[in-house]
Amino acid sequence: MSEILDKNIESNPLIDRLPPHLKQYIKPQNYEDYTPINQAVWRYVMRKNVSYLSKAAHKSYLDGLKQTGISIDQIPNMYGMNRILKEIGWAAVAVDGFIPPAAFMEFQAYNVLVIASDIRQLEHIEYTPAPDIIHEGAGHAPIIANPEYAEYLRRFGEIGCKAISSAKDYELYEAVRKLSILKEAENTPEEAIREVEEQVDYLQKNMGKPSEMALIRNLHWWTVEYGLIGTPENPKIYGAGLLSSIGESAWCMTDAVEKIPYGPEAAHKEFDITKPQPQLYVTPDFAFLSEVLEEFANTMALRTGGPEGLQKLIESNNLGTAQLSTGLQISGVFDELITHKGKVTYLQTKGATALAYHEKELVGHGTLNHPKGYGTAIGKLKGINLAIEDMSPKDLKAYKIYEGEKIKLEFEGDVVVTGKIITGTRNLQGKIILISFEDCTVTHQERLLFKPEWGVYHLGVGKKITSAFSGPADFKSFDLTHHKPGSETIKASKNDKRQELESLYQAVRDYRNGKDTPFAPEAVFDILKKSHPEDWLLPVELYELAFDENRSEFCQKIEEHLKKLSEERPKLSHLIKDGLELIRSTRN
Repeated sequence: MSEILDKNIESNPLIDRLPPHLKQYIKPQNYEDYTPINQAVWRYVMRKNVSYLSKAAHKSYLDGLKQTGISIDQIPNMYGMNRILKEIGWAAVAVDGFIPPAAFMEFQAYNVLVIASDIRQLEHIEYTPAPDIIHEGAGHAPIIANPEYAEYLRRFGEIGCKAISSAKDYELYEAVRKLSILKEAENTPEEAIREVEEQVDYLQKNMGKPSEMALIRNLHWWTVEYGLIGTPENPKIYGAGLLSSIGESAWCMTDAVEKIPYGPEAAHKEFDITKPQPQLYVTPDFAFLSEVLEEFANTMALRTGGPEGLQKLIESNNLGTAQLSTGLQISGVFDELITHKGKVTYLQTKGATALAYHEKELVGHGTLNHPKGYGTAIGKLKGINLAIEDMSPKDLKAYKIYEGEKIKLEFEGDVVVTGKIITGTRNLQGKIILISFEDCTVTHQERLLFKPEWGVYHLGVGKKITSAFSGPADFKSFDLTHHKPGSETIKASKNDKRQELESLYQAVRDYRNGKDTPFAPEAVFDILKKSHPEDWLLPVELYELAFDENRSEFCQKIEEHLKKLSEERPKLSHLIKDGLELIRSTRN
């Protein structure tokens, strides 16, 4: 596996084509920061998982471990992972803990796996509330070697990143991120954790109607993170959260966890990211995941548009896009809509706005041209059954909608546009999508919406809003590289005692790999008993060395020490027992 650790391996080209607003989340893995204890934690979890999951996981998991080249004995290096993932059409990047859900999903749309590069501390070896490299690297990466599942993941990202969030979603994201960091950090005061837990609890109870993003995140959780496959009576594991949790992967198979057939209703089932799940959903196969996703997507403003979709964008108070029936795309923060008989007759943005067609900004219609917002009337003209977009050049001339004409356009819903037409912009099919006016006044009943001194008025042509989604149509129109998380991952503290323990772990690791070491296993054991009697994982590793070398007397000494430790710290007893049984079973 030495090639996996070769830092000179080039970046996967999929990463090179990521847009800047996603690249801002990528951070160096800093492989040298992983300590010998971190490596031992990875090794214990992976050995235990592979042993158990060979029976409990979907067969794609073990196949994928081999295909993605993820080592059981050492934490994967991102350079090596990218070299191997490239062969199955994917890439991986390191990030700092949780990133915003829309960004996480958009990475998936680019076939890029997001990996939180930190690793759980020994005290949280069974389950961590924070994303880590065990969860991402050993959980997500192997399953994407299955082509059908990989396509589901990509498609999920493509649809999910367009889901509209509520204004409260981001606040909840920051609170959950902070809670996961505090829970994973060493020696966090209980009071600090309780304070953020109360904040998360309050936000969760006062979110109001769930947003599209909240609903699709539920689907992501119950499939990608915590999914089972097969039948409720005989399920197999494929969700990364289960594949990476040596505690929950076993517990989830017991009758204590309810198994429910997967379906669209899972979108309305909330979850608590900091606790094991009391129920899980079972899909019959990977193809069914895509069926449910498409069914959910049909309910999203992305596909339904209309006044309801535009209202979702207004309530989100975030950058979004409304697409008209001509294909004209208006991107900005939406502020207002005027309706008539259930249809949008006028829409308005506030602040920087850009117009695009087919995800490409229209020349002369970037944020510099519309810095203070953009408004347009849409729909049909009063008393004319033919919409402007459907008019032929002959029709347009008949209705005097052509360059140089001073005209009054009365829309259904009492929006009136009066001015002199300068020019029109057409789409690839020849349909007119913009009409530009000078000396223009726009009114709705008694209200003035636009006046001549504001400059040129650009009427967006379209019968209706066909789509509304999160984010801009053309990412180049806006500067999106300004994300600053409200909390940073807390690194483990260093002191003389900790560094001594790290050196003992390193000595055992070197001894196992046939390298020179300042401490023989017996010396390590003596120092450990005297100075670090609370540590349990290193004695298990020492037992493995003694067992492999048939040193029964040394094995017995270690067993006696571990038995005493199990009695003193009963919560560790099953971890110790499992570690010893794994060593014995794999050598028989």
